[in-house]
Amino acid sequence: MIRLFKHYIPRAVFLLGLLDFALLFLAADMGWRLRVWQLGSAVGPIDDRLPQLLSFAVALQCAMIAVGCYGGEALQSMRFAFARLLVAVSLGVIFISVMFFLMPELTLWRSNTVYGMAIAIVLLFAVRLIFGRLFGGDAFKRRVLVLGAGPRANRISVLAQRPGASFIVVGHVAMGDVEPVVKSAIPRGEIGSLADHVRTLEADEVVLALQERRNSMPVADLLHIRTMGVHVNEISTFLERETGRVDLRSVNPSWLIFSDGFSSGRRLSTWSKRLFDILASIIVLIPGLPIIAITALLVKLDSKGPAFFKQIRVGHYGERFTIVKLRSMKIDAEAPGEAIWAEKDDPRITRIGRIIRKIRVDELPQAWMVFKGKMSFVGPRPERPEFVDDLATKMPYYAERHVVKPGITGWAQINFPYGASMDDSRQKLEYDLYYAKNYTPFLDILILLQTVRVLLWPEGAR
Repeated sequence: MIRLFKHYIPRAVFLLGLLDFALLFLAADMGWRLRVWQLGSAVGPIDDRLPQLLSFAVALQCAMIAVGCYGGEALQSMRFAFARLLVAVSLGVIFISVMFFLMPELTLWRSNTVYGMAIAIVLLFAVRLIFGRLFGGDAFKRRVLVLGAGPRANRISVLAQRPGASFIVVGHVAMGDVEPVVKSAIPRGEIGSLADHVRTLEADEVVLALQERRNSMPVADLLHIRTMGVHVNEISTFLERETGRVDLRSVNPSWLIFSDGFSSGRRLSTWSKRLFDILASIIVLIPGLPIIAITALLVKLDSKGPAFFKQIRVGHYGERFTIVKLRSMKIDAEAPGEAIWAEKDDPRITRIGRIIRKIRVDELPQAWMVFKGKMSFVGPRPERPEFVDDLATKMPYYAERHVVKPGITGWAQINFPYGASMDDSRQKLEYDLYYAKNYTPFLDILILLQTVRVLLWPEGAR
């Protein structure tokens, strides 16, 4: 994994992204040269067209991130990868069109863009065929040795089997802390030198996954391994890196206290986030007001009751505020004083409500809450006080999700479907804690881009 602005990116994905950017730049230049050759003109120095080539590459790369071209499924299935590339190119056309409207001098001619798009599809798909063969084996994957053979250690083995995993488990060492669950684990007593064992397996990383650390923590061995240049990690940190969430089943208060994250020195990031929220909410509200008005009229015509729905939610540092949405449920959806989880195919949703929920139009009025500073565009979804009070008593660290402003979209929303149960809420909390712990503007940009994927394929919307 490569840590970029506090966010972990698999090495292979990072390498593929860099290669894609270079290919997009090359495709733009080839499109330019092809068009100039057709016109019978001479190709000038590349400096003359450098801004145009860069704008093409940046627009297409952003579109590829937005539609999930770097997700595990897109890296495993060529059919899926090709479909996502076509969607990315289509979205890239929209990005470039907007750039042409705002800064025409920084974009390619339309004919150059068409040629560049066609060449880009061929080059990008070709490189994925090559990478597909590499990903089919264990190239670019970290070789991990797990110290432990209990349920925690077994979780790492299960995680290694998922599509797109960035590591392989080369072995387990039973440290005597618990009855082994991993039957292939080698007892520590059968290994003379743990450091030599690491060297023999050519392990890149050692993960400590003990059920009970007392009297089983191999401090001297770990120190020797670390001085050999092999990375040593604790299971909570390893799972955070590999899953993109804070694993509640393995963390403890000391890990949260001493691990990197929850930085107070991010005042500049907070100011930049607020400035972005103000500008983006204005940009959304100006064209969004007619859409809100038309949708409100349709809601009124479809079912009795007000067009807008107001509800108390819990926000930054537990502050309560009123959220406003376009109504998508019947007015008698809940009994007085009773909070009910939304369900899949919820019968309380109206006909128009089902449509506006799928395309997320019901969320548009929340841009006003962003403008007022009660919410941000990116952050954990604000929950109702009834749910917060209940969940805070059943889940550790639930209050820590409120250290950042709630958002319209968030890390949990792009990684996990709509939560409708206690277990769903636990998994969403793990993603929310990851965001609160590792927030940077870079992570916000990734979330905003990948929200496009959720809008295009709204399998999690309810």
